[in-house]
Amino acid sequence: MSFVAVFVILLFILIYTAICYYVGYNGWVWLKATRLRLNKWVYIGIIAFLSLSMFIGQFSLFLPIKLIGYLWIVVIGYSLILLPLANILVFILKRRGVFWIGTTIIGMFILILGFGLYNAWSPVVRTYDINISKNTDTEAVKIMMASDFHLGQIVGEKHLQRFVDIADEVQPDIILIPGDLIDDYIEPYLENDMGKTMAKLKAPLGVYAVSGNHDYYGNDLKILVEEVEKAGIQMVMDESVLINDDFYIVGRNDLTDEKRKEVKELVKNLDRSKPIIMMDHQPKDLDIAEDNGVDLLLSGHTHRGQMAPAHLITRRVFENDWGYLQKGNLHSLVSSGFGTWGPPLRIGSQAEVMVINLTFGSTKN
Repeated sequence: MSFVAVFVILLFILIYTAICYYVGYNGWVWLKATRLRLNKWVYIGIIAFLSLSMFIGQFSLFLPIKLIGYLWIVVIGYSLILLPLANILVFILKRRGVFWIGTTIIGMFILILGFGLYNAWSPVVRTYDINISKNTDTEAVKIMMASDFHLGQIVGEKHLQRFVDIADEVQPDIILIPGDLIDDYIEPYLENDMGKTMAKLKAPLGVYAVSGNHDYYGNDLKILVEEVEKAGIQMVMDESVLINDDFYIVGRNDLTDEKRKEVKELVKNLDRSKPIIMMDHQPKDLDIAEDNGVDLLLSGHTHRGQMAPAHLITRRVFENDWGYLQKGNLHSLVSSGFGTWGPPLRIGSQAEVMVINLTFGSTKN
């Protein structure tokens, strides 16, 4: 390991330790202002366990530890916003009101967690009307699209069933899933027989999916493709499918795949007079997609930051980090995702399904 890598790791540990101490110290000051009595060393042990749970959870198959670690990350993150404000207020009041200020902060954390849980597990359906000015024998197609399921220990069969229920209600012509079907490893998908629920997804023109970055991390992509296709979902891996001789579905492997094909290569043999719909998990290369005649680009990956204010970062990183953007003749749609990564919470974003009412031909009179 290089000196720079060791330095970065040590710096991270130092900063993280300082933050955990800061959060723990504020908690202890509030406890002392209450009638609660807790042994100092017991309290230190609790804070130490919470601080380490973030790391232990990454290597543990014990779900409660993993969840505690994820929730501690949320507490740490929002503490850096809320606690400095509380400290300033306590300073102004000359340490009076510590109890009520601390109680208010705890109440705000409860609201954050409650609101975050609701947003994560109560998906919303958002509808978009898009016209592609290419003539086809089919006047319109209803697409149902959702990305970033992250099926695993946390997002499981119950949440997947919610997607099936929405599909049954929406009755789309075609269902498209642009990546991150699993959360790194295939084992929870297999152990909980999620393929049985996945097989309930039906649409007249089929169900199609592409790979996302998390589908590669556990080296289970090959098994995932086999299992998903057993459930009747076609993985479109750096290839294209012509639907009813009307329009193309092009699936591009995720950016994680160093050997993935360029957009130019994927569309070079396609009839450009027909609409081209491409799924690419990460919403990059919008200019390249437009230059190569892609009409509709469907992506996910960003989660819209998942936990605000992280959306301010995704907004700067991606030209379109969420929702709809038209760029010349290209229509770009980026989903905030159906599942969650890390903490099972969403603040400033909500689990969503996109319904795209796609029409073809000129709209001019």
